[in-house]
Amino acid sequence: MNQQLIEKIVGEVLEQLTKVGQTLPNDSIPIAVSARHVHLSPQHVEALFGKGYELTKKADLSQPNQFAANETVVIAGPKGSIERVRVLGPARSLTQAEVSWTDAMKLGVNPPLRESGDIEGSGAFTIIGPKGSLFLEEGLIIAQAHIHMATADAARFNVQNGECVSVEVNGVRPIAYRNVKIRVSDRYRLEMHIDTDEANAGFISKGAIGRLMKSGEVHTPVLVEPQTSEVESSSKSVLHFQKKLLSKDDVRDIKEKEIVLEKGTIVTALARDTARDLGISISFRK
Repeated sequence: MNQQLIEKIVGEVLEQLTKVGQTLPNDSIPIAVSARHVHLSPQHVEALFGKGYELTKKADLSQPNQFAANETVVIAGPKGSIERVRVLGPARSLTQAEVSWTDAMKLGVNPPLRESGDIEGSGAFTIIGPKGSLFLEEGLIIAQAHIHMATADAARFNVQNGECVSVEVNGVRPIAYRNVKIRVSDRYRLEMHIDTDEANAGFISKGAIGRLMKSGEVHTPVLVEPQTSEVESSSKSVLHFQKKLLSKDDVRDIKEKEIVLEKGTIVTALARDTARDLGISISFRK
């Protein structure tokens, strides 16, 4: 890879890191997409991974003292299974699996929509590790969208622990999430958590922010599509990209709605995010 391509990739990575420290508007909530995952009790860690086993850290999560573990498990239901489901640490008092509705259909189960930790009477499932397996009669849920915030954040937003609000996100596909539960603790860092189905519905990607709305304040934004002729639309629908690297700047300059790449083309993370925000699809030539 030549030096120019290396510098472009490094520049985009540094731009992503810089975004972490940006100050948000007073009514804004950073949004994180929570993929399927499992929380395990210490007893179930040993049952699945061996006596005396302890979870090992792969990466820190945004919430303080929480981490994604190196360990993964298989979760199974009557109709199917899902492999390599990430375990989150540290171990908790109760075992719980959080999945999306799409995941639930694949498993053949009908778990309830619940706040994390509220598993009484929830869905049954099987969990399989390298050293054993467990059938649990409860513990499978679809997590209710929620916002973690510290006491000072709750005072700033004028909300209380357990209160439900709405969060509005403007973008390519504007969307409002309702019945979002507030969870207040000084152990928390300000962040809204939604699952992958909710994220896909609103084209939500990493770095998205929403606006917290109290009851009765939500309005649905109107997205105005640009006016183009049929000839212009058809002639500019697909771009065959020839460079070896697709960057965010390239994506921003492209007017077409589909980019077809040659095999081996490098696509930066910001390029993918920008394409998603602009409603542009990326594919590789067959």
